[in-house]
Amino acid sequence: MTITTNRTVESRHDAGVTNDTDPDPQVPERARGPRRFPAAYKARILAEYETLSKAEKGALLRREGLYSSLLTEWRRQRDHGAREALERSPGRQPADPRDKEIARLKRRAEHLETELGKARKVIEVQGKLSALLEQFATDSAPDERGETK
Repeated sequence: MTITTNRTVESRHDAGVTNDTDPDPQVPERARGPRRFPAAYKARILAEYETLSKAEKGALLRREGLYSSLLTEWRRQRDHGAREALERSPGRQPADPRDKEIARLKRRAEHLETELGKARKVIEVQGKLSALLEQFATDSAPDERGETK
């Protein structure tokens, strides 16, 4: 009995040593997060799923690579969205306070831009007026004999 046990241990050890195949160095690509499905796809799958028999439902899930819990979640999302649409009051939706603030700030920026333009024109006119007055002052300054030019 001890001989048989030793043989199995030895054969296992020998089998590991004589293995000539190397492992594949390629690393399979990992999934990049959860899969995302468009709303149209979800609606189409749900409509198709609800018309099938139990065996056909399983075939659909296998074919599409989906789980029944995922369809349950989609159904809940669909029903919740429909409920929200029905609960929404008719007419214009209330404005977002951020949109109001953005509009107010844009109006203020436009107003300040026009004020800045006016201020620049005033400064430009003041500069020209100062240069003109300086020119008049030098032209009308009395010369050495006390006479103006």
